[in-house]
Amino acid sequence: MRLLAALTFFTRLPFWRIREIPAEYFKRVVPLWPLVGWLTGGVTAGVLLLCSQVMPLTLAWIFAILARLLLTGALHEDGLADFIDGFGGGTSRERTLEIMKDSHIGTYGVIGLVFYFALLILFPTFGNFGDYPVWTLAILVFCGDCWSKCCAAQLINLLPYARTEETAKNKTVYARMTLGELLRCFFFGLAPTFVMLFGMHLLPAGFGWQLIVPVFVTLLLAWLMKRRIQGYTGDCCGATFLLCELAFYLSVIAV
Repeated sequence: MRLLAALTFFTRLPFWRIREIPAEYFKRVVPLWPLVGWLTGGVTAGVLLLCSQVMPLTLAWIFAILARLLLTGALHEDGLADFIDGFGGGTSRERTLEIMKDSHIGTYGVIGLVFYFALLILFPTFGNFGDYPVWTLAILVFCGDCWSKCCAAQLINLLPYARTEETAKNKTVYARMTLGELLRCFFFGLAPTFVMLFGMHLLPAGFGWQLIVPVFVTLLLAWLMKRRIQGYTGDCCGATFLLCELAFYLSVIAV
């Protein structure tokens, strides 16, 4: 039931038609976020592989990004825009939270999304990806999605929720992870990388330290959230995931 709630919450696929999900299950969906990444990352990687057979890599990558946007309903990108708007235009805790809750996008959010997508789309053109088969990039995409979701999920353990349940956008406050949930979260986040790196040896030589970069990004953003709004919101989680993933990709270029 919790997995069904997580798939319903983090994607736009009609899993809700399978069974009605009680509201309390949505409070514990974050530990399963990396497992949902097996679906979203897998679809992104699969579309990349298929499209690359008939079109240039950059265009195939754009279609892969579009596939994930359609799969998730741009849920995390909306959070990133709200996060940048709030932290860019807010001068106080109350004003920052007010801006983040506003459904209209502002100048900071537009500029932030433009820069984010520019770096994301151009990522395969950096470095020496032409020396590797396209499935290497697809594996990195799959692993990066899962691990970045795991890192972003730790916000609910590091910080309190910045709003009350009544003022939350989705009327849900996530429960902090139990030890078992924390271990499962890390397992689902790291398992793809460990299998591809140590089990199947499909990742480039020297890969591994890039996993540390999203951890530092999460800690840095958590510090910023603590300082500005004394907690996190759902928008903060979505923004942290995307920024962790982008930092992961950019660090891969150094391989």
